[in-house]
Amino acid sequence: MKKVSILMYHQVGRFPPPAAHRASFCHIRRFKAQMAYLHRFRYKVIGLEKALRGLFGEEPMPEHSVVLTFDDGCENFRDYALPVLKKYRFPATLFLVSSLVGKRAEWLEGRAQAPPKLMDRETLLLLKGEDIVFGSHTRSHSSLTALNLLSMREEIVQSKADLEHLLGEEVKYFCYPNGEFDEQVVATVRDAGYEAALTCERASATPFDDRFALPRKAISYGDSLLGYFWKLHMKHRRKTRR
Repeated sequence: MKKVSILMYHQVGRFPPPAAHRASFCHIRRFKAQMAYLHRFRYKVIGLEKALRGLFGEEPMPEHSVVLTFDDGCENFRDYALPVLKKYRFPATLFLVSSLVGKRAEWLEGRAQAPPKLMDRETLLLLKGEDIVFGSHTRSHSSLTALNLLSMREEIVQSKADLEHLLGEEVKYFCYPNGEFDEQVVATVRDAGYEAALTCERASATPFDDRFALPRKAISYGDSLLGYFWKLHMKHRRKTRR
């Protein structure tokens, strides 16, 4: 059966060991090792669009296919992750919080570390030529299932319009903040004109999945290469966070 591992990263950089929210951090040393692993053992690192064609179209899906996604659009992506991706010519998808571009990740206020800086428009425009695709992560990183219908629609619909105006290109993909969604949220994303949406439910993506509720595999701060291998090759069954 066709399947693809869609990997979920957040921040990449140099961090002290986090006491919580470990899936929000990937130390650059481990990130370099992970990308070298994919390259050395000839994994097929493909873009999200190619993965969707393979899952839901007539295009074949290469064996051991991997998609790299990064949530939030933190500035450390430019400084740490991007040079490694360029070294191996790996494509990636970044999900941006449209009203906070160039500001700080305000939804992380109150945690042990200061909220990280998010990339500004100038940086994002420079990334357009680096095999990077942008998607929406709402306007403010709000929990969509906790909002009233009007606010939820604005987070989904207006973020698409904001980013398309900012970037000068179509925004096709959506990512649910904190992995929180329900049937009404999914229907709103579909009606807004997106082509697919990603969750935090942990499994390989297959043609049997809803293209507006695709699972991903979270890469955490403490993942060794053995753990990375296990997630790529063994962690296929869906583990819901809802």
